Amino acid sequence: MNRRSLLQTGGLALGAGLLSTTVPSVRAGQFTGKIRKSLKWSMIAQRDKLPVLEVFKKLRECGYEGVEPRVSEVAPEKAEEWIAASRESGLIIDGTVAAGWDDLAGGIDLTKRLGGDSMLVVARYDQKQSIQPQWDHWRDTLKAVAPHAEKQGVKILVENVWATFLISPFDMARFIDEIGHPFVQVHFDVGNMVRWGVAEHWAEILGKRSQKLDIKEYDLKKAMNEGMGKGFDVPLGEGSIDWAAVRAELAKIGFTGWAAAEVAAGDWDYLTDVAKRMDRVLDL
Repeated sequence: MNRRSLLQTGGLALGAGLLSTTVPSVRAGQFTGKIRKSLKWSMIAQRDKLPVLEVFKKLRECGYEGVEPRVSEVAPEKAEEWIAASRESGLIIDGTVAAGWDDLAGGIDLTKRLGGDSMLVVARYDQKQSIQPQWDHWRDTLKAVAPHAEKQGVKILVENVWATFLISPFDMARFIDEIGHPFVQVHFDVGNMVRWGVAEHWAEILGKRSQKLDIKEYDLKKAMNEGMGKGFDVPLGEGSIDWAAVRAELAKIGFTGWAAAEVAAGDWDYLTDVAKRMDRVLDL
């Protein structure tokens, strides 16, 4: 090899070395391409100050792929506006929330119309009444509406909430299994049960019953010092939840699908930060 060839070869090698150190590598997270980010409509502080389409476009810019409104937040006469906004912006209405909504069949129909594939429900509980009749009531109610949900292609997802009912993963698993219908499963809120239990243990026991996730943080020390409700007043990733352990359990069941942020409302910069925090705790 002559001197000119040697210099040219060396220059190419040097250039390749420089490129390899200056071009950042893109690392795929554990759940990249497997979990899609959504959020609750109620989190958007400016939701009533802009047209629905503009809100949807803003949410896409913030880093979200979907949104979940309450059934009561979408008036029937406004449904077409929501549908058009979703189509034009590319933001998917992946599901709805029917907590406190008694017309479950009507909620399912609206969810289907909006393009969603799930409706979150809450099995309400009156602590002053006997527990067994309430268990039976909700089991039978959800079992009765399940065939309509299947017909519409909309899953009914029961969420674990602070009603002091279904507060153990074994309770929730048994409740779903007694209903015994594939279109009645669980909307697993990762933060809600930390008051009573361990998030990754819920993920372990619920297994594939968990069809969608709600993402929020909870800090036990803050709750003990300032009050139980204050436990939620901490940014994602800075509380008591062992997110790596939760991810490990979700990976065991091959979880894929939607995860919706459910935290305090805020402006666009705040919502962008929440989306980035979701990337970190879910390893997206």
